[in-house]
Amino acid sequence: MTDAGSTQFVYVTFIRTTPERLWSALTSTEFTKQYWFGMHQETDWKAGSPWRLMFPDGRVADSGEVVESDPPRRLVLKWRNEFREELKEEGYSHCRFEIEPVERATKLTVTHSIARKESKFIGAVSGGWPRILSNLKSLLETGELVFSPTPST
Repeated sequence: MTDAGSTQFVYVTFIRTTPERLWSALTSTEFTKQYWFGMHQETDWKAGSPWRLMFPDGRVADSGEVVESDPPRRLVLKWRNEFREELKEEGYSHCRFEIEPVERATKLTVTHSIARKESKFIGAVSGGWPRILSNLKSLLETGELVFSPTPST
């Protein structure tokens, strides 16, 4: 639930894997490159640490900090776009990953929100998250990607 002054995107998927394996997939540099179109994250995954999402060519796509890190259950990132000025101007958002075991799978809920009405940034991530998370799910379950590994920037 959001108030009138905020925007959020929520994506829920069930992945046939363990919470530990999913956590590793979300936080491993090399594994992330496989499903996130060649991009990777730079951080030590400790609360208060800086966080950056990097394009394959070394440019910073997004930056922020690790707000909460509770392996393998919960990860919260403070997140700002760095490469599109109109999105960067919106300031910081929060991205929360909640991981929970469910029967023979693991439930992943990604909630990306910003304290801004009708956010263009949330509009942008709402197009990206389904592709990224579909790749993640498919890679963990089958070893193959759904979408081409070529980044679109």
